[in-house]
Amino acid sequence: MKNFKQIISACLIVCITFAGFPMAAQAGMVSTEEVSAAADANRDKLSAFLAREDVRQAVQAQGVSPQAAAERIKAMSDVEVAQLADRIDQAPAGGDVLGILFTVFIVLLVTDIMGLTKVFPFTRSVR
Repeated sequence: MKNFKQIISACLIVCITFAGFPMAAQAGMVSTEEVSAAADANRDKLSAFLAREDVRQAVQAQGVSPQAAAERIKAMSDVEVAQLADRIDQAPAGGDVLGILFTVFIVLLVTDIMGLTKVFPFTRSVR
């Protein structure tokens, strides 16, 4: 038992000692072109996703025309596009299309209520 405590103590001493050392990190300038290219890639990914026939049918079933959804993707901020593209990447293959469509529906609904778009006829703008 005493031998076990000595081994654990030695391991903890080493771990705590190394925890105090500074970690190496790298930072660099990111050009505007790189940021713009990433945003464009995410928009292209969303447009390709929206062009799929099963997604198009599901969007139409929600009462939104594919053209209105495409226009909304163009009007979204880069952060919103990145979040939605990340959600598409995290979705299991062949599944959870409904969750993504629900997210698009909520985004469109909120922007309608805020008065930024007019996609749904049943919403009233707060403006």
